Parts: sequence; structure tokens; C-alpha cells
Amino acid sequence: MEATQSVPAAAQPLPVAVAVISFNAREVLQACLDSVMAAGAVETVVVDNASTDASAKMVRQRFPTVRLVANDANRGYGAAANQAINACSSAVVLLLNSDTVLRPDALRALGAYLRAHPRAGVAGPGLVHPDGSLQRSTYPFPSAADTFLGESGLHVALRAVPVLRERFLRTWSHDRSRPVPWVLGAALAIRRTAWAEVAGFDEGYFMYGEEVDLCRRLAAAGFETHYAPVTTVVHLGGASTARAPVAMLREFIVSKRRYLRRHDSRCAGIRLLMMLQTIYVARLARDAVRLRLARDDDERRQLHRSVTGWRAILAERALWRL
Repeated sequence: MEATQSVPAAAQPLPVAVAVISFNAREVLQACLDSVMAAGAVETVVVDNASTDASAKMVRQRFPTVRLVANDANRGYGAAANQAINACSSAVVLLLNSDTVLRPDALRALGAYLRAHPRAGVAGPGLVHPDGSLQRSTYPFPSAADTFLGESGLHVALRAVPVLRERFLRTWSHDRSRPVPWVLGAALAIRRTAWAEVAGFDEGYFMYGEEVDLCRRLAAAGFETHYAPVTTVVHLGGASTARAPVAMLREFIVSKRRYLRRHDSRCAGIRLLMMLQTIYVARLARDAVRLRLARDDDERRQLHRSVTGWRAILAERALWRL
């Protein structure tokens, strides 16, 4: 019998563990872990941030091989991510939101990509919505100009202009691998050595902005962040945050301020916050007009909540100071 040739060790994909962060997302967490099991993770860790929906119980019962870290308080995403990665021993950890679903090839594809790109500290796979449509996930580092482009919705119009579309990270076709400033944190393949060199995630970010800060610090340390659509991950989005939109918007601004204080000049930070505040004032005015014109009771209730929320956020003066 002819001997089977072995694949050289250097060509083998790096081993990839999976770490999932969850908060009150039991149903989507189960679907996520089903896909992780099918993908053949070498190790899997779930950090549950004190969910009250029996998420931890579900993991213990349905996934006995998964290592569960059940926090007795919600420590925030950054702290939970550090717990999860510290609990893994593999060269690469795929950090997932609980509202994601993997393809069976995901771990091998990402392990092979990071093996082939040693300067990449983070690789973000392609993200798709549940209907299979592209979810754009690459961005420049925060600035007033990009805030205007993204929050005003102007980037949507740019997608219809081919000569402009490929020039902006928010609108390009996402059809190839490339280095980018940062990628959306729903699914991050993280090289442990790079993560350790920058001391992991900044635990001062409770929610939002952790991945932007991490990628910025990795860049300063000489590592790259890559968009790597060698596999795609389904991302539902908003599974843990939709129930408290005003509180989550406040956390978004708090995280933005922390990032700006750490990485940008005071003038640049003030410009960005002023741009964001101006856009929120415009949204308040828009929803107030819609409320006056609305006749349907459900629509009126929704718009009333929206107007109340915008007013509360804008009235919190300390929130807008650097």
C-alpha cells in the first residue's frame, strides 16, 4: 500500500478555540453553540454575564463539553472577553457574540488565514444577515467626518456611485481580504500572542468600542487587523441590547468618550462629539414631526418613546463633555 503523505506542520491551520460572550440571549446562544460544535472547535468557553433567562442552565444541560464561566454580575463585554480568552489555551481564539452562527468550515479557514498572515493580530470573517445579505463590517478609526458619513446615512447613497463606493470602508464591496483599521466585534479571530502583548481588552469599556480600542492598540504595537472573508458568519444583531435602546445609546456615547480621551486630541474629540450631538438633535426633530403627524396608536407610542429617549440623552450635559 502506498504511504499517505503528511501535510507539513507549517501548512496546518492554527488551532482555533471559540469563546462566546452572552447576556440574556438563551435561544440564540443555543443556535450559536450548535454551530460551534458542528465546526469542531478544539475548545469552547462561554462567559455568561449574569443572565436571568436560564442561559447558564441551558449551557450546562445541552453542552456538557463547553466550559462555562457564570459571572454573578454583569462585568461588561471587555472584561468577559478577557475572562474567556484567558480560559483558552489555543493559539487563536474566535471571540463571538451569542447571536452568531458559524459555517462548518469557519475555524479551519480562519486558522489557515492567520497561519498565512503572521502580522495579523485580528482577522474578522465576512458577516452576513440572516437572509444571507452582506453585513458591512470594516471601518476607519473614529473621526467627525466618518461619524457624519455613517450616522447621517450618507454612506447608503454612496453605495450607488461606483466611482466613490470602493473608496470608503463603510461602502466598499467587501469582496476580498485586506488590512483595515478595525472590524466589527461580532466575530473576531484573535491571535493570543498579539492580544497578550497589548494586555487584552480594556475592561473600562462596558459595551461598545472594545474592538475599536483593541485594534488601535494592536496597530500601535505593530500588528495588523484584517478583513478575511475566507468564511462567513451569520450575525443576527441586537439580541441583548434591543430591550433597552436608551441605556445602550448612553453606553455607546460613554464608550466613544473613553476612546477619544485615550487615542485622539481634545480638539478632534470635541469635533466628533459635536457632530454626533448635531445628528441626534436632527433625529429628535424628525421624530417629533412624525409624532405630530402619526395617527396609528402603536406608531405614536413608538415615536413618543423615541422622542423621550433623544431628549433624555441630549439633556445629559456631562455625557457630552471631554
